[in-house]
Amino acid sequence: MSSSPGVQLQEHADMVYISIETAIALASVLGNVLVVLVVCVNRALRDTTFCFIVSLAVADIAVGALVIPLAIVISLGLSTHFYTCLLLSCLLLVITQSSILSLLAIAIDRYLRVKIPTRYSIIVTQERAWVAVCLCWVLSLLTGLVPMLGWHNHDARGNLTSSGDIVCKFTTVISMNYMVYFNFFGWVVAPLTIMVVLYGEIFRVIRRQLNLRAEATCDADRYYQKELRLAKSLALVVFLFALCWLPLHIMNCINFFCPEWQVPKVAMYTGILMSHVNSALNPMVYAFRIKRFRVTLLRITRLCVFYNRTEPSPCPCPASKKSLTEKSTGNP
Repeated sequence: MSSSPGVQLQEHADMVYISIETAIALASVLGNVLVVLVVCVNRALRDTTFCFIVSLAVADIAVGALVIPLAIVISLGLSTHFYTCLLLSCLLLVITQSSILSLLAIAIDRYLRVKIPTRYSIIVTQERAWVAVCLCWVLSLLTGLVPMLGWHNHDARGNLTSSGDIVCKFTTVISMNYMVYFNFFGWVVAPLTIMVVLYGEIFRVIRRQLNLRAEATCDADRYYQKELRLAKSLALVVFLFALCWLPLHIMNCINFFCPEWQVPKVAMYTGILMSHVNSALNPMVYAFRIKRFRVTLLRITRLCVFYNRTEPSPCPCPASKKSLTEKSTGNP
């Protein structure tokens, strides 16, 4: 007995969606694993800023390895226990929140670096940077698990199947009240606004310092030129985050404030895909915009190709790591 055209069309749409999500997941995991590897190999990149970049890369790896598979499972509407579905949905929120808090930490770090350059190394130490990374993840965990404490969709139990389970959908268990007021306005709009202000101030301070030294060539000029290039790259990462995530949140707001204007499912799926694509974009920004990162990445790739052709040894080997560290000390 053949399926109806409507069912076949839905199955085709599901397959296309799953295929795209799988490609994004692979790109996110591979690209961000390379980010972590580059920072581990090149000692010149092991500063406080790259501590936060590694934290962001770990969050993006989790998007590819956990969030996207969970999003696929949830999109299929499988039958699960209510709190199992709620926990899976909360994990999506935790990892998303860790990304935006890592971006905020990067912005604060760069602001302190140009605002108090002489005292920066005393105030922002490697140990304090890792403590800040841990705080970002703890805060992400607490804010993302708020629905587990009661702020969820209590009407979802009306969706129970004959076995007593629930048809698991994100919007079925997560309250739009929580998503709009707490998650979006409190933990997306507010951090993004702070980041815009911080990067605006960073560029203002750098431009002012460069103008003051326009006629002289000195270490301070090189310092602020380097900071300007890196700030532009990191500001681009923030811009891409906003570009990829705001459409989905805006559609949630439309569904919440204007329920009579139902957003098409195609638009919602597009918004979800855009939010996931963001995790695959960051490594490309680093590779194209940060010279030290790009040089190290190219050398790792060449070493991998070389050792694969000669002998099946691990890549990169300890000796190779040393050479990479010594050679990759150029400006970003």
